[in-house]
Amino acid sequence: MTQRHRTGAAAGGLAAALTALALLAGGCTEAGGGVRGTPGAAGLRDPYFPKLGNGGYDVRHYALTLTYDPASGRLSGTADITARATQDLSAFNLDLAGLTVGTTTVDGAPAAANRAGNELTLRPREDIRKGAEFRAVVAYAGVPEPLTDPDGAREGWLRTADGAVAVGEPAGSMTWFPGNHHPSDKAAYDITITVPAGLEALANGVRTARRTAPDGRVTSVWHAPEPMASYLATVTVGHYETTTERPPGPVSTGSPTAPASPTGSPGPSVLTAAERSLAARTAALRAEVPGIVARQERLFGPYPFAVAGATVVADGTLDYALETQTRPVFPLASFDRTTLVHELAHQWFGNSVTPASWRDLWLNEGFATYAEWLYGEAYEHVPARKRFETAFAQEANWAFPPAEPPTADNLFDAPVYQRGAMVLHKLRETVGDRTFDGILRGWLVKYRHANATTADFTAYAESVAGRDLGALWAVWLYGEDRPSAP
Repeated sequence: MTQRHRTGAAAGGLAAALTALALLAGGCTEAGGGVRGTPGAAGLRDPYFPKLGNGGYDVRHYALTLTYDPASGRLSGTADITARATQDLSAFNLDLAGLTVGTTTVDGAPAAANRAGNELTLRPREDIRKGAEFRAVVAYAGVPEPLTDPDGAREGWLRTADGAVAVGEPAGSMTWFPGNHHPSDKAAYDITITVPAGLEALANGVRTARRTAPDGRVTSVWHAPEPMASYLATVTVGHYETTTERPPGPVSTGSPTAPASPTGSPGPSVLTAAERSLAARTAALRAEVPGIVARQERLFGPYPFAVAGATVVADGTLDYALETQTRPVFPLASFDRTTLVHELAHQWFGNSVTPASWRDLWLNEGFATYAEWLYGEAYEHVPARKRFETAFAQEANWAFPPAEPPTADNLFDAPVYQRGAMVLHKLRETVGDRTFDGILRGWLVKYRHANATTADFTAYAESVAGRDLGALWAVWLYGEDRPSAP
């Protein structure tokens, strides 16, 4: 995500707002007949969003079937969720904000449903045993209402003049489908969207089908097989012009700081889209996406997904860019080369390697910011050291340590981005270019399509460097005060 500044936030901020809305789920008491399971937790105790996500199960796959009417704003959906129980379950929760729930089933049998705030509790007819795979299906409908963050930024299902755009960091995805909405529970997705005639419907991954009904309505089917955190799921509906680029051919995945090691494999296919009124103005930069991805492969290693791209929407829909998986979303005002490099770098840092909790967000934003610096150094002749010194001099970057934002309202503040990038540059200067390159690339391999913590990164960096780096972390990652010299 491009940096957002949270100013004038009310006490408690977004974390408190979510906590107040997400009440403890009730109505699921243990019955007779040898019931052994217990309800899964209504929240994962994230340091900033304790009620976000749910315990007792791990989602493997979401199949979302959606019908959207832009004229009324009504969304009808069915979420078919495949999950594995991590405990004996008598009931389990899904995060869902607003919308009206219809039928609910677990493993094909009707399941009792209870709503309390943003918690939807399902009680299956029979307990689910630990380790068992189960399937929950929830039908729902209504006019989704976006979430408004303390800084005034909106997230969730955002209506546009002719459609909608769905973005979800950190909690907005619960406004348009029920699920386990915490970044620690990643899953594969299939998203089927039906919209009125003449409109385009885009989502994550590869479009596997597009069909037109006799009444003119168009249904698109999108397949995203790699694990994805729910905040990275997206849907875009409206009048869009799309362009598909074929892979640019084999790329070298060597880095300017290490010997090249060609993979011999082509890069990802690229699909870009822009609202029709913006298509001509954005065409040149959208055409650069394949080349930017290829250059980033040289810096970081193979692109982690089968497809890449970008979607450009009109200003006023949202005021920040977001790294939605495989196809980042940009308002026109943020669609520039630097932001494009940043959001595409997130496909490695944040989307493939995803933070285990929101406290670890600097692993997304600090790394994507440093990716800008590396890209500028390699391809725009701007030394990373120069950008480091500029960031070092800015007072706002020292408001708090990047690994310890004081509240949820500070997650998208300058230290997470700029000081996070400074941590990486000091690591590079401490261990040398070749070792740093090994750390960066190895980190992406070791935690590919998985979750990681700050402690995982510091331990991994020390293992590759073969030395204790505690003094570096103490000053740059966790230190309260700015050092006397950069």
